[in-house]
Amino acid sequence: MSTLLCLEIIFWIALFVVFYTYLGYGILLYLLVRLKEMFVKPTKWQLPDTDSLLPEVTLFITAYNEAAVVDEKMENCLALDYPADKLHIVWVTDGTTDDTNQRLQTRWAGKVTVHFQPQRQGKTAAMTRGMGLVDSPLVIFTDANTMINDQAVREIVRAFCNPKVGCVAGEKRVASQEKDGAAAGGEGIYWRYESTLKALDARLYSAVGAAGELFAIRRELFEPMEPDTLLDDFILSMRITMRGYIIAYCNNAYALESGSADMREEEKRKVRIAAGGWQSIARLRALLNPFRYGVLNFQYVSHRVLRWSITPFLLFALLPLNLAICLAGGNNCLYGTLLILQAVFYLAGWRGYVLSTRQIRNKYLFIPYYFLFMNINVLKGIGYLRKRQGNGAWEKSRRAKV
Repeated sequence: MSTLLCLEIIFWIALFVVFYTYLGYGILLYLLVRLKEMFVKPTKWQLPDTDSLLPEVTLFITAYNEAAVVDEKMENCLALDYPADKLHIVWVTDGTTDDTNQRLQTRWAGKVTVHFQPQRQGKTAAMTRGMGLVDSPLVIFTDANTMINDQAVREIVRAFCNPKVGCVAGEKRVASQEKDGAAAGGEGIYWRYESTLKALDARLYSAVGAAGELFAIRRELFEPMEPDTLLDDFILSMRITMRGYIIAYCNNAYALESGSADMREEEKRKVRIAAGGWQSIARLRALLNPFRYGVLNFQYVSHRVLRWSITPFLLFALLPLNLAICLAGGNNCLYGTLLILQAVFYLAGWRGYVLSTRQIRNKYLFIPYYFLFMNINVLKGIGYLRKRQGNGAWEKSRRAKV
């Protein structure tokens, strides 16, 4: 086999994997869902007729130095449409040094339960500690800096009427600003696409993981996680699916959150998530068995594993492979065109980066920039994971003010 043929085979395999990961899976998923629903109509679950039959729910919030948002978050929690005697608000504060606890225990006394620990061990340890003190059958996790819609609790409880559902993933929405920067604009586009994929995943079989801004579980399905877990929401929800339950996706229950303050803050967040992705692949390695997990394995590998592992490497290998093929005498018309298209894409990404440094909005250039930015951070996540092993506490990124 000639060198040119080897390069061409590797190039087309890499291009196929990149296309499948970011677009092909979504297209295939859509077609599979349409085919399934031609024969099996989705079941519409209903809440009990009277509020007295509704289950008790705990709204569970882990926090570290969140004094700036405590009052807004509590006002949001108390405005939720759910019987007050059945909705318990619990804050688990971990190593907090500002006046988060004082605000909760004074202004909001009698309306909230606070579990405080002086030592900071990280969010995962705080979840494990707090869950040992919860006794309601359903637990909804939400972040201190995200606001949820007033029907969120009822919609989540409705999803749990299906006994097969062990976890419910709410929808994350990024609050738009009059002039979004690259961080908020790019993140918003990304999450709209992600939300579409999650909804289709759930309609096919199960959503693939939940986002920590808003998700819920049956209390008895909670499993303590390793203290250094980076993606506690993802690990916890996927371990529930490994026990035979499904994750329902509920776009009528949503958490509203502002985008990262700038791309430096967004980079910190993306690198940590990427490191958590690598960590998750290792800790959920049993899910890589297609004979045991079937459709769930197909969804997990297609939607998550490829993005967090080989696809970024293959993406950045396409340009040098394309160039090598052209230099080796490959079809000038075909490979020359592909080389030009790649060059234009990278130049658009670079231009988007330049504009972002000047706080100039151009959503068309933010798309290639944010796409490349995300994939670069997957590679950076490897180094982050090696540095952070054994440490459960991490530095959160600053969010933009809406």
